[in-house]
Amino acid sequence: MSFQKAIIGSEEWCSFPDLDIPFTKARVDSGAKTSAIHATNIIPFSRNGEDWVKFDVNPLQNNVKIVRHCEAKLIDKRIVKSSSGYREQRYVIKTELKIGDDRFSIEMTLANRDSMGFRMLLGREAMVGKMLVDPEEKYLLGQPSFDEIKDCYHVSKESASKLRIAVLASNPNLYSNRRIMEAGEARGHEMEFLNIKECYIKLDATTPEIHYRGGRVLDNFDAVIPRIRPSITYYGCTLIRQFEAMKVFTLNSAAAITQSRDKLFSLQLLLQSGVDIPTTGFANSPLDTDDVIKMVGGSPLIIKLLEGTQGKGVVLAETKKAAESVINAFKSLNANILVQEFIKEANGKDLRLFVVDGKVVAAMQREAAPGEFRANIHMGGTASVIKVTAEEKRIAIKAAKAMDLKVAGVDIIRSSKGPLLLEVNSSPGLEGIEGATHKDIAGEMIKAIEKNFKI
Repeated sequence: MSFQKAIIGSEEWCSFPDLDIPFTKARVDSGAKTSAIHATNIIPFSRNGEDWVKFDVNPLQNNVKIVRHCEAKLIDKRIVKSSSGYREQRYVIKTELKIGDDRFSIEMTLANRDSMGFRMLLGREAMVGKMLVDPEEKYLLGQPSFDEIKDCYHVSKESASKLRIAVLASNPNLYSNRRIMEAGEARGHEMEFLNIKECYIKLDATTPEIHYRGGRVLDNFDAVIPRIRPSITYYGCTLIRQFEAMKVFTLNSAAAITQSRDKLFSLQLLLQSGVDIPTTGFANSPLDTDDVIKMVGGSPLIIKLLEGTQGKGVVLAETKKAAESVINAFKSLNANILVQEFIKEANGKDLRLFVVDGKVVAAMQREAAPGEFRANIHMGGTASVIKVTAEEKRIAIKAAKAMDLKVAGVDIIRSSKGPLLLEVNSSPGLEGIEGATHKDIAGEMIKAIEKNFKI
């Protein structure tokens, strides 16, 4: 050995001089091959005929107000499977790392690490030949004082007008809800999580009220962001209507959410707005089963429970006999179902376009797991970045407008007849699409509220 290897702990402070990041805390992980840094708003561009990328970094844990706007030469793109199981394409850069007294270049992927505790992951490729890890220790190479960090970073200014914004949902620990809370706080607003089940209302013609468990009156919010799971749609929309009666701005209205949850009604609205869908049949009596199957082009075909969500209650019937059995079984349980043509050429893939305030802010392709036809992430599907066409964007925007939704996840399938709309989701999840695209979609939702208040 020609030189002494540095001994490092399981956590260490480091810096990136070329990115103007003086301090960030890294999780040392010899089980990970490549290092990664938290990055959002990632945009590739060309400079002097070479590929570059610009991105934003929040270098400190639990602080989204401190932002560094970075640029680096792009050296690669790789498909990486994240710890949460999502397959995503990541950009790879090479930059100088300073850790302790040592400086050397390392490769890093740019990844959305909001769901992780550390903004930086130091992988084994960066450590080989240079360091030994003592997992029982931390900060063996030293750590900066609070004053040093304070002197190096300047907190971004808060919004000129602070708003009080509530996230109305069921689970405060869900990725989407945490991201929205963080995005609002990062833009200088006062955020509060309201559990749907802990709210109750007073119906009154002159002084309508919403109370929170313990008797507190919720009367000082400027805006509410509804994140209502399907199983609690009725009660959640009742609360939203009450907020609306109190003149509180809601990012999605109760009427829009209600009609989006009615799959049959929403398809009728979309068709009236000129949006194409797969040929669909609906009937009340099992006596009409044979004709409904013929109506959608025969088997194979898709059978959907109207009350199903996230791919649940969706069945692929590969033969006419199987279709008859499934339809009649559902009917015997008094379940409402749709029968829909099967788009074989889609090959288990669909598109999720995220629309905020009339604009497509992100898009990803979802691909079904082997042996599965449903591309839903919750059913084991994987997400990847894809370039959508102008027509697909137009359909997504038109669909969100038809449903009167300011925030919508629009699912589209590519067929031999062109793009067809599958579904419009009024509470689309953020984890898969933010992880795949590295876009700050939660921030776009907050901006839509600011736009309403002319901030």
